[in-house]
Amino acid sequence: MTPAVLEDLVRATASDVLTRRGLALDALPADVGVERPRLPEHGDYATNVALRTAKKAGVPPRELATWLAEALAAQDGILSAEVAGPGFINLRLAADAQGAIVGAVLAAGASYGTGVEYEGRNVNLEFVSANPTGPLHLGAARWAAVGDALGRVLTARGAKVTREYYFNDAGAQIDRFVDSLIAAAQGRPTPENGYGGAYIADIARQVVAAEPGSPDLPDAQRREVFRRVASA
Repeated sequence: MTPAVLEDLVRATASDVLTRRGLALDALPADVGVERPRLPEHGDYATNVALRTAKKAGVPPRELATWLAEALAAQDGILSAEVAGPGFINLRLAADAQGAIVGAVLAAGASYGTGVEYEGRNVNLEFVSANPTGPLHLGAARWAAVGDALGRVLTARGAKVTREYYFNDAGAQIDRFVDSLIAAAQGRPTPENGYGGAYIADIARQVVAAEPGSPDLPDAQRREVFRRVASA
């Protein structure tokens, strides 16, 4: 059971509960919303539909949540539904309902998840764009995976996706970066507003190894060598 299928089930169940209780159907929001709870012990999914519906329906949130939880617990694919706090409903899915997703993926093969709703739309997707003046960190690597996955999903739904990695290798920050490398190569302290850290010394050694004598070149040539080799 996917989140979208679960949301449809919650909406249909809530609609049925409101009808049976003689409550206004227009109290139910169009997007009932299901999400992963922050703590896994609270269940597989949670919904605040009772909190968002109760006032307009004219009933206390926990009372409505109790009715909804009882109805949801009786649905196929729902292992349990429990009321929490002022009217949240924590849901646990049955094992067979979760396994059904795997079966659907295997049956559909490469066509799973494809669609046409974004056909004719152009999407420019810019992601990662890691800071070129510092070491690559886990956050940048994570966004590389997220951005690539999002691009694949959009493409699968019919969009024409252009992927862009914005490499900001110009401006004041790069000037400060180059100044920091030259200072490290010449054994001088890090310039004011420059970049420090062991990685600066490591890169400076690599530049000198690739271009021996570069620290002693005239200033303009020296800066160009350090900029070119460091960004290679």
